[in-house]
Amino acid sequence: MIPITPNPLLGVGLHAVGAGLSANCYTPQKYVKRWSWETYWLVQASWCWFLWPIIGALLTIPQLWQVLSEAPKDRMLMSFLMGVAYGIGGMAFNFSIRYIGFSLTYSVAVGLSSILGTLVPPLVHGQIHDILSRTGSSWVLTGVMAGAVGIAICGAAGHSKERDLDAGQGTHAGFSLGKGLLLSLLAGVLSAVYGFALDAAIPIVDVAEQHGAGIWKGNVAYIFANTGAFVTSLIYCIYLMRKNKSSGEFAQLRVTETGGSLPMNYFLAFLTGSLWYGQFFFYNLGHVRLGKDYAFSSWAIHMILLVLISNGVAILFREWKGCGGRTKSTIGIGLFVLCAAILLLTYGNYLGAPPGK
Repeated sequence: MIPITPNPLLGVGLHAVGAGLSANCYTPQKYVKRWSWETYWLVQASWCWFLWPIIGALLTIPQLWQVLSEAPKDRMLMSFLMGVAYGIGGMAFNFSIRYIGFSLTYSVAVGLSSILGTLVPPLVHGQIHDILSRTGSSWVLTGVMAGAVGIAICGAAGHSKERDLDAGQGTHAGFSLGKGLLLSLLAGVLSAVYGFALDAAIPIVDVAEQHGAGIWKGNVAYIFANTGAFVTSLIYCIYLMRKNKSSGEFAQLRVTETGGSLPMNYFLAFLTGSLWYGQFFFYNLGHVRLGKDYAFSSWAIHMILLVLISNGVAILFREWKGCGGRTKSTIGIGLFVLCAAILLLTYGNYLGAPPGK
């Protein structure tokens, strides 16, 4: 078994690749035509939460079936059930957007997920005291907190952007601050559970490492965590298909609309699912390069980079054009704080696990 040399700078860079894929994974949805949401969602979920995790593990984990036979079955079940909860959180996220908009939902849910997904596992394992005694711990924890603040500022900027662009049109129909905040809080908590699902699968990952999986070892965890989320999506999509009588769309597009094609819709859904899975393929590669001292910070790094890159892409494509000066200043401050958070996390990881350790 070849030891993996910690390289925090490379680790953060790989996390950035994954976050970049995640920031753009739902872009193909804009071009899907004559499919109901549930049809598109189930096809893309089949790839990102079921097929790709299995294919990825088969391609990268040596002696996969031996690994699965030796790994603790209770951890497989625990990771799977936490994946189910994560899937519920994804639906709560979508419902929250209907009530309070994308920006507020994103800032509350992702900010809360970033903190909980990072700090709860060490608390549960009783590792906080040990972590606080390590070199660079103050930098890492400050980076986590700065990331949460930066996400909140970006969320406030996004909400201000919505007001600027919708000036004179009033609050959108169906707006409900109470319902939206409750759902976004639920989404944040359950989104963090995905991080717990990966944490629960660590003994399985350790078995994969013993069989020579090396830097690819984390791919075995997605078989369980992602499949749980797929089951949630499958149940909900079947419910919607029965309600909307849309199951026939898998073979024939809706005739009430024009444009699009069945092969193109399948390709776009495949692309969405592949981009989503790709984010965690690179998440694993970044995670193992951080080293063991501050591996728990991977979740915060991923969430912060996701918000940073998605807002950076929005600026690049001039989505903030037409906003007031105050709104533009706020998003600028938010992005600056996020950049500072990433630098703090990277430096703290470097101090805790310098190259060559």
